[in-house]
Amino acid sequence: MKLAFSTLGVPGLPVTDVLELATAHGYHGVELRAHPEEPVHPGLSPAERAAVAAAFKAAGVEVLSAAGYVRVAAPGDDAPVLAEIRALLELARDLGAPYVRVFPGGTPGQSARDADATAARRLGTAAEYAGDLGVRILLETHDSHRTAADAMRILGLVGHGRVGALWDVMHTWLGGEQPADSFAALSPHLGYVQVKDIASADDTTPLALGEGILPLADCVEVLSRHGWDGWLCWEYEKRWYPEVPELGGLLAPGRDHLARLLNESA
Repeated sequence: MKLAFSTLGVPGLPVTDVLELATAHGYHGVELRAHPEEPVHPGLSPAERAAVAAAFKAAGVEVLSAAGYVRVAAPGDDAPVLAEIRALLELARDLGAPYVRVFPGGTPGQSARDADATAARRLGTAAEYAGDLGVRILLETHDSHRTAADAMRILGLVGHGRVGALWDVMHTWLGGEQPADSFAALSPHLGYVQVKDIASADDTTPLALGEGILPLADCVEVLSRHGWDGWLCWEYEKRWYPEVPELGGLLAPGRDHLARLLNESA
């Protein structure tokens, strides 16, 4: 498996500095938080996109994903949602990233059936454009659809190879799902896996990998046992918790922790 980290852990950091962290600490890729407050987002010009892609290529680091904030199940018109997905897909294509990340984003007043149908309709439409660009859309296990079983209600309706799943291990665990069950549901659709650690279900403040209670060893074991050889991406949510330690000082121990888990599962 290859290791990446998310720029959510280093908010606002210039691309050159992000790449220095990746190369210094042995990470193969970076998930780019594609938000306007970050250096890389859909508003970049073609020249700016080309410069980012060239910097990653020169550093020997892969752009794993353009992690956007589209909420595909949210009520409302389809057009603005599809336009936002299209902008993300074009950004990913220009950066050489294989994936874009979207959220479910259903609302409390919405029935599960309506949320599922809305998300599936939009993703099915966007899948055709994703195919033209050679990029895959990944629905993260998150918010209204935090378990693999929830996400599969949408993905099962879409049934298109250009739409898959991003397994956020915290959300499936918070939803009461065991890693083996999450993987069994998501495996035919799995793009990559987001790992992290927290103190408890009531305190999701990010911790260094291995210092919390998330079943990371179980997740790595089930992935290894089934021969899955994709990406593990550390999402350290410093953007939302500015008081936590800087990610830079945690990257090497985090890599070593994941390497130990991988060796133990081999």
